[in-house]
Amino acid sequence: MSIDFRELPDLAVRTLGGAVVYANDEAFAARENLISAGPSVFDPSSFGHKGKVYDGWETRRRREAGHDEAIVRLGAAGVVKGVVIDTSWFKGNYPPEASVDGLCLDGHPSVDELVGHEGWQPLVPPQAIKGDAENPFEVVGDAATRRYTHVRLRIHPDGGVARLRVHGQAIADPSVVDALGVVDLAAAENGATMIDSSNRFYGSSTNLLLPGPVRSMGEGWETARRRDDGNDWVHVALAAEGHVRVAELDTSYFLHNAPGWASLRGRRAGGEWFELLARTALQPDTRHRFVLGDTPAADEVRLDIHPDGGMARLRLFGSLTDEGRAELGRRW
Repeated sequence: MSIDFRELPDLAVRTLGGAVVYANDEAFAARENLISAGPSVFDPSSFGHKGKVYDGWETRRRREAGHDEAIVRLGAAGVVKGVVIDTSWFKGNYPPEASVDGLCLDGHPSVDELVGHEGWQPLVPPQAIKGDAENPFEVVGDAATRRYTHVRLRIHPDGGVARLRVHGQAIADPSVVDALGVVDLAAAENGATMIDSSNRFYGSSTNLLLPGPVRSMGEGWETARRRDDGNDWVHVALAAEGHVRVAELDTSYFLHNAPGWASLRGRRAGGEWFELLARTALQPDTRHRFVLGDTPAADEVRLDIHPDGGMARLRLFGSLTDEGRAELGRRW
């Protein structure tokens, strides 16, 4: 199934552990804003000592040839399928062109190592971009199959960018997974992705796979109110094939709009669904943990909520099968 790359996790977002480790200039607005969660906001009356306050990254007007750049360490290293260069609110001060490069450098490299490294590979060649707009670019060819730990945004020649979204699939380090033994097979940082969902009216279903507890209802997945006899659901591709032993269904912050019930099913891709968790009542604003026992191997899981509502996180703790471990190694 082909999906819009923007439905994949944002590997750069701060809530996944991303960081903007370098920018050659941030005279008007701080580089850290590039990877903030949520859309950029704008207050027309907000001015500071440096001028208009923008929720983004903005450099000074260049008076010489060249370009400005920022380097982002991805919160989860992985394959990049597309990027969004968002210039929201930058109308007369956005860069006319931008490009994005990727680098795979494990460990904890210094800024000097990153800036001067010769291994940067083009993900998006210089492209014209629009002001006050989301500018999406799909990564194609060999670049869309490689693992990256860092990305570099270059703007030509200067200006402001509100957000940089780097959508893709994380690839977990097999040695770390082996050392941990039990891992969250539904975690985006381990490589899990959302295949599909019935509804994402108030919040993206991908939020279910993000790390850490939510800080508000807006950081979870919430559907529109159903007016029929059906129910809402999400279909998740696990990080790799494994046995799910414990399921955590978290409705934190969902007080009057949590689902009444939920159930879980698993399968190997293309096979028959089998039951992991029978339809079970849920409570509002609660982290529910269910021991599933000895379950068959699965690489896909479907969560059904009845009839609708919102959830904060989905955690599926378990261990990899031999095939799952081998597949993770091949990706790495």
